[in-house]
Amino acid sequence: MLNQTSVTEFLLLGMTDIQVLQPVLFVIFLAIYFLSLAGNGAILMVVISDPRLHSPMYFFLGNLSCLDICYSTVTLPKMLENLLSTHRAISFLGCMSQLHFFHFLGCTEAMLVPVMAFDRFVAICKPLHYTLIMSHQVCIQMAVTVWIFGFFHALLHSVMTSRLNFCGSNHIHHFFCDVKPLLKLACGDTELNQWLLNNVTGTFAMGSFFLILLSYFYIIIYLFFKTHSCSMLHKALSTCASHFIVVILLFGPIIFIYIRPTSGSSMNQDWIVAIMYSVVTPVLNPLIYTLRNKEVKGALRRVIRRRL
Repeated sequence: MLNQTSVTEFLLLGMTDIQVLQPVLFVIFLAIYFLSLAGNGAILMVVISDPRLHSPMYFFLGNLSCLDICYSTVTLPKMLENLLSTHRAISFLGCMSQLHFFHFLGCTEAMLVPVMAFDRFVAICKPLHYTLIMSHQVCIQMAVTVWIFGFFHALLHSVMTSRLNFCGSNHIHHFFCDVKPLLKLACGDTELNQWLLNNVTGTFAMGSFFLILLSYFYIIIYLFFKTHSCSMLHKALSTCASHFIVVILLFGPIIFIYIRPTSGSSMNQDWIVAIMYSVVTPVLNPLIYTLRNKEVKGALRRVIRRRL
């Protein structure tokens, strides 16, 4: 996976050149990173340790928390280092590795969320067949499939990007290595790379988003016609609404960045939007998925009592 030029490193220009703001941003993003690690780590711990949470819903939630921990770790530590450093270099291999793992984890999460929505659809609309449809073996197969698919989707982008010819500036106008900023630096024809980004990644993103919408649409229709309890209907709709916030925060920025043509995009817009799905979403996921979840909150209290 070596490039065809003598470029050995790139310079990540980050979010701002204003030195006064950099320590402030460092403190903010360090706090966000610790919150992400703590929140997702707590969910992962209780899902693994508490037998009462050994069900498909929490199995997928544990996968999501694991993804969010890794997803934050791909970009935030390097961003924090660069906020305190004047030399913001990243090696060519390090850049390609960051690009690969960013797309690997991002694509896996984008496909895991529809699986979680499908799990809720089966639990609510097909309760008598739930244990048969969402068996332990099926859940493992679904999780392994999305992880493997995400890996090879990312491998496609990292290999194709690493083969580009970089003959000009090595300054990346972003806070991490991503395909679109690197395409701006490449010499020669990048049409195939752009096609892969817009069509392959765009299709996966839109397809996943459509499947989520479909699952929640059927859930809402089912509840309206089958549920006679107003309190149960309100609770279910409230849960769906909170989950849908996660979907919008994740898929909105992805569609905005990766479906637009490279020539018509602004790097300032791109990194601001990238903050939403690479930094903010991993912090909000534990709050949104567990804030109203009595089982997870109860499991957390039991873990805390055991350790006191």
